Amino acid sequence: MRKLVIDCATEACSVALIENGSLVSGTHAVLGRGHAERLVPMIAELPDKGRAAVIAVDIGPGSFTGIRVGLAAARALALAWGAQLEGYESLTLIAAMALAEHPDHPVDVCMTGGHGEWFFQPFAQDGTPLAPLASLTPEAAIERSSAPVVAGSQALALCAARTGVIALDLRPDARCVPLLAAGAFHDDPRPSYGRAPDARLPSAA
Repeated sequence: MRKLVIDCATEACSVALIENGSLVSGTHAVLGRGHAERLVPMIAELPDKGRAAVIAVDIGPGSFTGIRVGLAAARALALAWGAQLEGYESLTLIAAMALAEHPDHPVDVCMTGGHGEWFFQPFAQDGTPLAPLASLTPEAAIERSSAPVVAGSQALALCAARTGVIALDLRPDARCVPLLAAGAFHDDPRPSYGRAPDARLPSAA
């Protein structure tokens, strides 16, 4: 069974075609912006234009715009192809990527958040979360971090304040989705922004 993976929840944008747990083809690029313009052409460059029975998409946390772009594309293709839709979380994938390099240690994942904060979550050696996702100030994330391995877009910054720690500067990569356990996928993917929205509806008078 083939699976199309769409990951554009962060500054990175990647797609991959997975068959029976093995990578068939994929592309990864750190864009910063412009995910909406690049995503569909990246999918079209995959074998069979990315057509698959299952579509997996990164639901965040990360960029509000990137998360929405990825989910919109995944939902549209799932509807057009009659494909099954599932989601996974960006920090869980980063943890799996880090554990593939350092399987004998727990890992803290630290990613760029909003308004100067960092998304932070600790994971055990088997990839299961040790605590819920949190959006923290850099100082609070540094204080909470205790794992010997730190991974993510803010790993280098966090590890600058710690000693004897392995820092892995990683972004989510759709090509690494086979590293995820089956329990990492959600059948009803919805955005996981990691923090409250910037804009709020006015309260009733």
